Amino acid sequence: MLKTGNHGQRIFFPAFVHSGLEAHQTVNKNQIAQPKIDLLQPLRRKLDSLEIQNPKLAKFIAKVIPAQCPFERDILLFGRKVAHIPPMCKLNPLYDELVGLRFRALCYLADVCGEDIQAYC
Repeated sequence: MLKTGNHGQRIFFPAFVHSGLEAHQTVNKNQIAQPKIDLLQPLRRKLDSLEIQNPKLAKFIAKVIPAQCPFERDILLFGRKVAHIPPMCKLNPLYDELVGLRFRALCYLADVCGEDIQAYC
């Protein structure tokens, strides 16, 4: 910002400077415009469209898909925490779809079958 004369008028300098940002933005637009191939998209759609209508299938899904990441651990040495292994389930590219499938199975068991789902949590 610059001040001019005694009138206290201010000029905002960045408004007059060409930073070359437009050229950089056109390069990024060209890079973004290229479609990316998602090989797992058909499997994602299949998992999302799967409807749970069988109590045995719902129980199987609730047992097989864990409620929490089984890889997350605290490493203890002589009763003191020395390290922590973070949950790695989110590295799974189908994580969201599997969690959604488990949720639908638990909802089916609770709402339609009237079962207590505490055993699966």
